[in-house]
Amino acid sequence: DEEEDYMSDLFIQQDVRPGLPMVRRMKEAIQKEEKQKEANEKNRQKSIKEEEKERRDLVLKSALGNENKGFALLQKMGYKSGQALGKSGEGIVEPIPLNIKTGRSGLGHEELKKRKAEEKLENYRQKLGMKKQANEQAADQFRIRFKNKQEERKMEGDLRKSQRACQQLDMQKDIDVPKETWYWLEPEEEDNKDEEDKEDECTSSDLSVSEKLHILTAYLREEHFYCIWCGTTYEDSEDLSSNCPGDSAADHD
Repeated sequence: DEEEDYMSDLFIQQDVRPGLPMVRRMKEAIQKEEKQKEANEKNRQKSIKEEEKERRDLVLKSALGNENKGFALLQKMGYKSGQALGKSGEGIVEPIPLNIKTGRSGLGHEELKKRKAEEKLENYRQKLGMKKQANEQAADQFRIRFKNKQEERKMEGDLRKSQRACQQLDMQKDIDVPKETWYWLEPEEEDNKDEEDKEDECTSSDLSVSEKLHILTAYLREEHFYCIWCGTTYEDSEDLSSNCPGDSAADHD
C-alpha cells in the first residue's frame, strides 16, 4: 500500500496526456450501456403480437406437407410441388400472400380516411383559390380607386384653371362680383364670412367637381367666347362654334 514513486519506470510509462482519461471513461461508459441494452433485449419478454407474428412467419415460410388435406387433394389430381396451377400450367406458382389486418378499425376505414384526406385537400385548394381571387379583386379595386383619384385631382386642377381664367376675364369686363361665388378662386385666408356667403357655400357644395367644371366651361364659352381647353378667346359665338372642337377635354383629345 505504499505510495508509488512518481520517478519510477511504471509511473513514467503511463500515458498522462490531458483529456485521455476522460475519453477512456466515456468509451467504457458507452460500451457498458450497449451491453446493458443487449442484455435487456435478450431478457425482455416478447408480447403476444410479436409471438404470433414469429409463429405466422415461420409457418408461411415452410412448405405444405402431405398432412395438409388441401395439398393432398391437389396431389391426387396430379399436382406436383413447384408446379403452376391449371390444366395447362398457366396459373400461379406461389400462394396468394396474406394481408393480415392488425388494427382495430372496421372494413372500409382506410377508404374513408383516404376520401376525407382528398376532401380536406380539395377544401384547402378551394380556400387558396378564393383567397387568390379576393386578392385580385382587392388589387383591381385599388387600381380603380387610384385611377379615379388621379382623375379627380386632374379635374380639380382643370377647375382651378377655369376659375382663374373666369376671374381674369370677368375683371377685364369690369365685373367685380362673380356670378357664383365658386366661379372665382376663393382667397386663401378668410377670417369672417357673413350669412350670405355661408348659404352660397352650402349651395355650391351640392355640386360635384365635374358639374362645376361643366357649368364654368359653358359660362366661359357663352359669356367670353373662351375655351379653356383650347386656351383661346374667339371673336364671337359663330367663330367659337366653327373653330372649337367642343366643350370638354375629351372633344379636344
